[in-house]
Amino acid sequence: MNILDKIIADKYKEVELKKSLIPVKQLETSVLFDRDTCSLAKALRQSDTGIIAEHKRRSPSKAVINQSVSVQTVASNYEKAGACGMSVLTDGKYFGGSLEDLLLARASARFPLLRKEFIVDEYQLLEAKAYGADVVLLIAAVLTKEEIKTLSKFAKSLALDVLLEVHNQEELEKSIMPSLDMLGVNNRNLKSFEVSTAISKELSFLIPDDFVKVSESGISNIEAINDLKQYGYQGFLIGENFMKTENPGASASEFIKKMTITQK
Repeated sequence: MNILDKIIADKYKEVELKKSLIPVKQLETSVLFDRDTCSLAKALRQSDTGIIAEHKRRSPSKAVINQSVSVQTVASNYEKAGACGMSVLTDGKYFGGSLEDLLLARASARFPLLRKEFIVDEYQLLEAKAYGADVVLLIAAVLTKEEIKTLSKFAKSLALDVLLEVHNQEELEKSIMPSLDMLGVNNRNLKSFEVSTAISKELSFLIPDDFVKVSESGISNIEAINDLKQYGYQGFLIGENFMKTENPGASASEFIKKMTITQK
């Protein structure tokens, strides 16, 4: 069993447990449930930089990344730095995140927030909405075509943007459907954990222009972004590069400033 299989097996158990404790009605009466969401896809289309900055404390491949900074400080500083949006890891067991992180980020910033989670059930989409997310991530590697369809349509009914993540051509081909806003290519090989932007380039030609193209993982320099832009990418998810520093917001600010200069 690989790490992804373990995470998904645990996620099904976790969701069932949460459902037994917090009914859907309770989520729907949340103060944030009826707020107007802001579209990350739209923000990326209108941006020159396309940076989606991430809050991530740890990961199965890296152990501890940064446990010392508060999510509210990171969110506020990422927004000031000029990021288009922020990805918030809400998985507890493997990434050290929580829905509370999403809530605190929402209280501290107004830009689009992505709930980065292993979504297997519509209940998690209701949670995302109730805790202030604007966007949800669906991972093609762990969902059937039918599940992607059902979950993405339900997310759209909640006015949430949908970012669908793929790792290869097979996943991409089963995933293209109108209920998605963004198609993300993860540059990390799930089996070997090796990272290469070559897969983003390879798959770029197969992604229809109706979708915002997002490249995820292993992007640590401006050259890589400028290179990927030539392949039609408008979004760049950057996690560890900022989070591994003492001040993620300042790192993001410096990175975005440099990027803006190189584009002039």
